This record gives sequence, structure tokens and C-alpha cells, in this order.
Amino acid sequence: MTIKEILCRSVLTKSNLPEVDYCINPYVGCLHGCVYCYASFMKRFTGHKEEWGTFLDVKVNAPEILKKEITPRKKRGKILIGSVTDAYQPTERMFRLTRQILEILAKYDFPVSILTKSNLVKRDFDIIRSIGSCEVGMTLTSLDESISRIIEPVASTPAERLDALSFFRQSGISAYAFIGPILPGLIDLRSILKALKGRVDFVMFETLNQNKSNRDKIARAYEKAGVILKQADWISVEREAIELSRNEGIPVKGFYKH
Repeated sequence: MTIKEILCRSVLTKSNLPEVDYCINPYVGCLHGCVYCYASFMKRFTGHKEEWGTFLDVKVNAPEILKKEITPRKKRGKILIGSVTDAYQPTERMFRLTRQILEILAKYDFPVSILTKSNLVKRDFDIIRSIGSCEVGMTLTSLDESISRIIEPVASTPAERLDALSFFRQSGISAYAFIGPILPGLIDLRSILKALKGRVDFVMFETLNQNKSNRDKIARAYEKAGVILKQADWISVEREAIELSRNEGIPVKGFYKH
């Protein structure tokens, strides 16, 4: 594992992702070790030779740069924190970059969406509630902790993530779940959506995205879990996901296919 402090030239970037206008990623790389992660394409831009998931660059000047970029003249738009890295890396406890970024955003009228796999986000509730429009999302792939340890070894447990969603929603903060990627044979949509009832305002789904960088890791994870990876009929999966969500009274904001 390699952790390095770096200086960045920009931190607020335009986004082509649905539902958001800008992205902020306080870190480069990710230490959560998710076997299904396809963000390793970022290595084309960073020059890292290490395996994705084994390094983390800390943009130590990100708050300072953001102050210069987010001015009253900047076009308003929704900001997603954590699009290609989790903004609540384990090292966030020490560097507190995401917290500093939220403190800056709280001073401006930009809607914010946070997506993470870490219950560390609860630490920043005091700032999050001061932002005019802010939603907090948790990625969920399985409620089975033994499966979660195989596919996302360093992320918060499923129970901790569910607790975080309940915490924010009960505190008046919009909460959502990002169920993705959907892992055929390893994910039980019915149980996840039942567990989410009353905890979230909406859900989003994403299909499994396999490429040459994650295919072998995914195969080994399935082997370790004792499950055979089969090709999914994503049209049927989407239909099931929407129906199950409707049964639990949870709005679906998107089902994204690869």
C-alpha cells in the first residue's frame, strides 16, 4: 500500500454523469479494495504503475484550490463528491480533506450529493446539515457481511452503512442507496430493498461492468464465495429491481447499464 501527498491544479470538474453537473474527488486511487471496481482507467491519466487499489494520492491542497474555483460567478450546479474514488477513505480520518471541502461548499449555494461506502461520513453531519441542499448516499452490494468482506474488504460493513442511512434520514437529510454493481448470484435485491424501506428517499441501480482490469478479480471473488458467475439478463433484472422497489414504496431514480 502506497500513500502519497500530492498537489493538484484543479478539483472542481465538469461531469457527464447523470443527475450531476460537477464532481470533486479529494483523492486519487482507492484503498477500499473492491474487486469489481472499474475505475482503474484513471491510471491512464495518473501514471501509476501499481495495481489499482494499492495506492492513494492525497490532494493536500484541494481545499485551497476549491476556494479559488468556486466563486459567486461560477455557474450553479449539483456537485457529486466521490465519483471515481471514495471521499471517505480510511486516511480521511487523518487528512480531513473531505470535511474541509464540505466546509467550503456550505458557504455557497451549490446542491451537493455524497456517495460513499464508509460510515465515517456521519462525522461530518454538523456541516452536512448546514448545506442548503445535500443528500448522502451509500453504495450497497450485499447485506451478507461474509460476502462483503470478499468483494469490498476495507469498506464499512453493510450494517454500518444501513445505520448511516437511517441516521441521516432520521436527522432530516435526504438519504439514498446506490445498489451497484449488481452482482448476479451474490446480491439479493429483495432483501436489500426490504432493509432499505424507511431508510432512504430513493434508490439507484447499476449493472456489473467487467473489463480486463477487474475480470480476473471478480472471477476469483466468485470462486471464493462458492458461486458460479453467470451472464445476467439485465432487462429482467431491471424489471425485478423496479418492481421490488415499488413494493417497498421506494422511488427509483435510475437503472444504469454497461
